[in-house]
Order: sequence, then structure tokens, then C-alpha cells
Amino acid sequence: MALEHAILVSLLEQPGSGYELARRFERSIGRFWTATHQQIYRVLRRMEADGWIIAEEVDQGGRPDKRSYSVVGTGREVLAAWLRDPVQPEAVRHELAVKIRGAAFTDDAGRTALVAEVERYRATHEATLARYLTGEVRDFPAAAPLDDQHRLQHVVLRGGIAYERMVLAWLDDVLDTLRGLGR
Repeated sequence: MALEHAILVSLLEQPGSGYELARRFERSIGRFWTATHQQIYRVLRRMEADGWIIAEEVDQGGRPDKRSYSVVGTGREVLAAWLRDPVQPEAVRHELAVKIRGAAFTDDAGRTALVAEVERYRATHEATLARYLTGEVRDFPAAAPLDDQHRLQHVVLRGGIAYERMVLAWLDDVLDTLRGLGR
């Protein structure tokens, strides 16, 4: 997937400025695709030049005008074509998994260091899960009926929640295994 596709989806959900897009990437789109502010602005310029999006100058009353972007017909056609393309499974490259396998070839100090690294790694996933769960409560109240757009957003978030729970369960298993070596 190119960043352009993630931006098209986000702008179709809600037009906005580059700053607003960057905030969405930090808050929700970042659950499955990350981008820096610089990358977003660079891609927005290219998409505008290619005729996929248009920008409207919005007066901010005393502050500099902002450019609010929205998708035009060509951008919708690009997204529709991309949605029809088959998706190939991602190749997994997991450095931590290789380190865990390598623990068989190190001493107690190396294993102790690896346990600390797995614990640190686990804490980052625990924090991510907490953010996802907080976002779910905030953005998808249980009693609120959801339109199709929000139902699709929620199913992606539920996938992220399930993934983080799976990673945490695996890391707990890894820690139990590492701590039990040599016994």
C-alpha cells in the first residue's frame, strides 16, 4: 500500500488540512499505517499535482489561511482501482523472534538482557493495546448505531486490538520460556 491510498481513504472519510491528516494518522490511521508530517505534506503536493485531490483555502480569522484537501473524481478512480487489486501477504521480518531463537547460543547474562528486552517490547504493546481500548470506548460507544463507514473503521480497530492481545500472549509465553531455560 502506498501512503497515497491511506490519505485518499482518510480524505474521503473527512476532508481536511495536512495538519489534520497528520493528527488522524497519530490517532487512528496510525493503527495500521504510519507517516510523518513531512511525508504527508509531500504526498499531498504530489496528489494535488496529479489531480487526485483539490485544496481549498480556508480563512481562519486572523491566523494564516489553511489548505483543506478533498478527493476529486480521479482520486476516487485511483482508489477504486487499488481496492480491486489483490493483496499479497506481508513478508514477516521479526528481529525479536530471531533474537529469541539465538538465546540458545548465549550465556545467562545474554538471556537476562533478552528477558529485559522482551519485557520492554511487551510494555510498548501493552501501551498500544491500552490506547486502542481507550479509543474504542471513545469512538465507538456500545449503544450507538454505526453507519457503514464507522462499522468498517471499528472492524479495523478490533483487528488491531486482537493483534495486540495475541502479541502480548505470545510475549508472555516467550518470557515464561526464557525464564525456564536451564532448569
